[in-house]
Amino acid sequence: MAVMAGWASAQKGEVVKVVRIDPLTGLLGPVGVNQDKSYKYFAEKFSGAGNPAGVKFEFETIDNKLSPAESLNALKAAIDKGVRYVAQGNGSSVALALVDAINKHNERNPGKEVLYLNDSAVDPDLTNSKCSFWHFRFDADTSMKIEAMSSYIKDSLPDVKKVFLLNQNYSHGHQVAKYAKEALKRKRPDIEIVGEDLHPLAQVRDFAPYIAKIKASGADMVITGNWGSDLALLVKAANEGGYNGKFFTYYTGVTGTPTALGKSGEGRVYQVAYGHYNMGGQAQKWLDEFKAKYNDDMYTLAIPRIFEMLGAAMAKAKSTDPVKVAKAMEGLKVNTFNGEIEMRKADHQLQQPLYITVWQKADAKNPYSPENTGMTLVAVKEYPNYVSSTPTSCQMKRPG
Repeated sequence: MAVMAGWASAQKGEVVKVVRIDPLTGLLGPVGVNQDKSYKYFAEKFSGAGNPAGVKFEFETIDNKLSPAESLNALKAAIDKGVRYVAQGNGSSVALALVDAINKHNERNPGKEVLYLNDSAVDPDLTNSKCSFWHFRFDADTSMKIEAMSSYIKDSLPDVKKVFLLNQNYSHGHQVAKYAKEALKRKRPDIEIVGEDLHPLAQVRDFAPYIAKIKASGADMVITGNWGSDLALLVKAANEGGYNGKFFTYYTGVTGTPTALGKSGEGRVYQVAYGHYNMGGQAQKWLDEFKAKYNDDMYTLAIPRIFEMLGAAMAKAKSTDPVKVAKAMEGLKVNTFNGEIEMRKADHQLQQPLYITVWQKADAKNPYSPENTGMTLVAVKEYPNYVSSTPTSCQMKRPG
């Protein structure tokens, strides 16, 4: 009862522990290690006077080795330690397992509810058929990114006629292929899908056979949701195999891929994302400070939004109780580094701008160079919240 009583209102200086369940080892470990640093950096930035509730954020990561089963063990360990805020992002298969487990835990353990903060898992089902009151997504989902990507292809890349879809063989990769086919048919019916392939997640070390297949298909563009080593090794194989077509990606800016691209790919590799490396303003200050501190590039800009939203929701709820905070976060609007964002009440999908960027040489106007490659991602188009938004089929069940 003493613990519960302490939650009656958010106390200045109260500690809120956030645990992230994500890979720190294996082929995709470098991405998780980078994000672990990003969470620690922002937990410090947004603690105390950094948030309107005055709470102190503490953060740690539990290595799940990208395994749903390991993730459920990690979730249990975190809950047993009294953690009420869980974060995750790398792998929608893990995200779907966590949503299911957290739904069951919260139903069986009233008064000990856990909130799930999703920074990167983009399977649209998470805010549609599998939507949950306990899940909040801070990234833009695959359908939102494909909406922006396909609009850009329609309006700005008329020379693209043949597309190859290459994706990781799990829920996220399947959804990228599905939504890309649907959107291109609707917006650019002249484009031919000349090939479609799925490969095992984080297991392929040589993508040369895939590049040979892509070249043989005559594709002038590859659309891929690959991330981490699966994108870095793909672009490396494309460079070595002499594939000169375009790439439309989600994660070019993520650990390892800038180095794999190097000076090649200029003007041919695009990314759709909710942020980029040359945004100016507050985001730029964070990026520069993070690089100076860690000698690494910070790219998961969903993380400051999580802390911004949590702080605002805890101040509004006058509590750190996850049930009250979740209710306060529904429909919440926050002014952040690129304007006003809103946590849509209907499905807990953050509504935010999306940017199309292209890989090119860093210059005075776009000076930030990821992994010191001398190259960068330059914004060529911004889609505001209402354009990048997509409808939801979520039928959310809320606690009484």
